[in-house]
Amino acid sequence: MEVVRVCGVVASDKDYKESSEILNIITKEYGLINVLAKGSKRLKSDLRSVSENFTYAYFDIVYKENKLSTLVSASIINPLKNIKKDIVKISYINFLCDLTSQVLKQTYKNDVFDNLIAAILKIEDGFDPMLITNILELKYLSYLGIEPNLNGCVVCGRQNIITLSSYKGGFVCKEHANDDYIVSKKTIKIIRMLKYVDISKISKLDVSNLVKSEINTFIDEYYDRYTGLYLKSKNFLKSMETLQNS
Repeated sequence: MEVVRVCGVVASDKDYKESSEILNIITKEYGLINVLAKGSKRLKSDLRSVSENFTYAYFDIVYKENKLSTLVSASIINPLKNIKKDIVKISYINFLCDLTSQVLKQTYKNDVFDNLIAAILKIEDGFDPMLITNILELKYLSYLGIEPNLNGCVVCGRQNIITLSSYKGGFVCKEHANDDYIVSKKTIKIIRMLKYVDISKISKLDVSNLVKSEINTFIDEYYDRYTGLYLKSKNFLKSMETLQNS
């Protein structure tokens, strides 16, 4: 049996028999794969620590395409210590892994993994987890084939944009805003920038709470309206955001 090395992050796990686990690993090489970690629940197992959720590592596995692969060993790339000691950050990473898993079930491209890891590392480095999450959510909409129109008015194509509308599908000009909520000018400018930014190259994110709230609200409503994805991890995040803002 050939052992191959993959770069990945453990998205979730479930118990298998008495002492083992099946890991759902998001990998750069093969997308989302299922991997059996034999005996990983035993206290003295070498696989115990590397089978935890959100382990970012090189995994040596016996790979079986479209079947259950087997974990042999793993080498940690980044322990993500800052994330794992913060319940808010853990909740965001849980959602990002959950969302990425759903995206990979519909389409697979290497940069899906690259964008996920870049987002995780920025959150680890202390960047605002909600804003980083919103950036990744925006990028994933193109993979899902339902990205919003952020180039001109979604109705007429004009450039005199005054707001965002999830109902209409993107930017809206003055003539077609009707009863739409009017977002701030900075929100219009920043959301367009976030759509195209390289997450790995972000060195500063100076965004007001109002702009963050308006962008997050638009993206939440857009996902609810167009993606058909209803994730428990997202509902938990919304509950947490409500508590933080109350």
